[in-house]
Amino acid sequence: MRWRGRPCIPAGIRACPIRSAVIDQVIDVLLLILLVITAIAVVRIKSLFAVVMLFGIYSLITAGIFVVLDAVDVAFTEAAVGAGITTVLMLTTLARTGHKQAPARHSPALPLTVVIITGAVLFWGTQDMPRFADPGAPIHLHVADRYIEAGPEEVGVPNMVTAVLASYRGFDTLGEVAVVFTAGVGVLALLGVRRRRKGDGDG
Repeated sequence: MRWRGRPCIPAGIRACPIRSAVIDQVIDVLLLILLVITAIAVVRIKSLFAVVMLFGIYSLITAGIFVVLDAVDVAFTEAAVGAGITTVLMLTTLARTGHKQAPARHSPALPLTVVIITGAVLFWGTQDMPRFADPGAPIHLHVADRYIEAGPEEVGVPNMVTAVLASYRGFDTLGEVAVVFTAGVGVLALLGVRRRRKGDGDG
């Protein structure tokens, strides 16, 4: 293989920047298309069991997008929590409550309007963000250099990702753990309430 008259090294895909960029874009587009298809299927399907499984697939696709963006640590978290723990909790809940969706008692116009407005506000808010991989972004000019240069000394952990998640972003990580814990407690509480009601009915 050759690129601009020069040999392209098979072992290093970065030796062909144009081809590599095209492949990355194709993967990004395919993953986003799968994400949209999965989201539409979640809205259209009435079986709650199928919806839970599609949510797990959605999380796996999202984890794949994070891998493409070189955020492997976030991808691991998304796959473990989104496709793993959350799916198990939802399936456990469905085993107790049933897998058929109850008929809608109100018009979907109001929830749809709220979602559209929220999405528009979020999209508008992203207009002030720096461009993707912009070397002049504040995070690349101030925060990243600090983490790389002072991280091993300040934290004492050689792994950069571990140092950021456990120390510099410790409160953020604690918040994520609290959210997962609260979700688990909520599911267990709902299961306990239903079990007590069932026991009262049998008595």
